[in-house]
Amino acid sequence: MSENSLIERCQRGKADAFEQLLELHYDTIYRFAYRWCGDQHNAQDITQQSCMKLARSIKQFQHQSSFTSWLYRLVINCAKDFYKSPTQRNQREESDQDLDHNLDSSQPGSNEQRVYAQQILEHINHLHEDLKDTLILVYGSGLSHQDAANTLGVKESTISWRIHEARKLLKQKFTSPSLGIHQAETAGGAV
Repeated sequence: MSENSLIERCQRGKADAFEQLLELHYDTIYRFAYRWCGDQHNAQDITQQSCMKLARSIKQFQHQSSFTSWLYRLVINCAKDFYKSPTQRNQREESDQDLDHNLDSSQPGSNEQRVYAQQILEHINHLHEDLKDTLILVYGSGLSHQDAANTLGVKESTISWRIHEARKLLKQKFTSPSLGIHQAETAGGAV
């Protein structure tokens, strides 16, 4: 059975079709959630919320774009809603405090790289949502600029500009006077 036929059966309320659709796309939903939040436990929660929202929203899919593109937007909207909740805000603040407490500058070089990677991810998480979503699609999911543009409903040139802008902003963060030259070089090469 084709994916479109399966989706149409889901839209008619066939539970077995929805189960098959979830089986087919559950890993994709989880990957999108994980790449967006970078935390396994939160990604699992976001995935569950996305599955519930998918069940409520499947009738809204109109086959005008690929199902994966539509699904990506659904997962990202669930992730944004998840992080807006007051409970999650408090947990993030506690997690940030724990991270600051656990970072020890006397740790060997491999831990230093972990710290730099964590800082890069933290800066990406603070980018404007459009820039963050674009980076996740292109670098995290490996989509081409054209596929990312289709997913986000923008022009391919917009994707290219967003990547350029995100790289520029990240480079500025890592070349600020408060960071060492080695850190700026390491971060610059990773972006």
